[in-house]
Amino acid sequence: MSGTRKAATPEKMGALRWAGLVLSWFVMLSFGAMLLVALIIPRMAGATPYVIETGSMEPSMPPGTLVVVKPVPPTEIGPGDVVTYQIKSGDSTVVTHRVLTVGFDGTGEPRWRTQGDANPSADANWVLPVQMQGKKWYSVPYLGYVTSLVSSQQRGLLMGLIVVGLIGYAGNMFRGAVKERKREVRAPERVAV
Repeated sequence: MSGTRKAATPEKMGALRWAGLVLSWFVMLSFGAMLLVALIIPRMAGATPYVIETGSMEPSMPPGTLVVVKPVPPTEIGPGDVVTYQIKSGDSTVVTHRVLTVGFDGTGEPRWRTQGDANPSADANWVLPVQMQGKKWYSVPYLGYVTSLVSSQQRGLLMGLIVVGLIGYAGNMFRGAVKERKREVRAPERVAV
């Protein structure tokens, strides 16, 4: 039994190629924007990205929110600011909560009383300057889920692979454009008589 196969029409191929091109650009730009927001901008600005893992800051920062924290002088932290701090000095476990009040010890050193937006009461202990990691610079809901899928070592490798992939894709697009241009130059012009 011989099957007949219909050849793809130029119009159909053009629409499929256009849809593929739009989709590939959408995917590339989405990955690029995520990399930019989650890794590149924080690294260039000396900030640190963290992921909100609990509901203590809902509704403004639900679990999975990527919060980027910038170190600031203690004098720039006041009531209403969202800060990230170590639970115990030197411990890697951090909490992101809002500053309720600023207090001072006997030497004039500041300390902060914090509370999660969704928590019914303030945190038990004052936050000391040595615990303070910084003040919220910006946050992106749910982007933290994506960044938490890979470790910090894997992020560097992933970023390198994506950059190489984007450069390869750009080279392929350039090569295709050059081929198309050569085809147009070689094609004889049709003159109406």
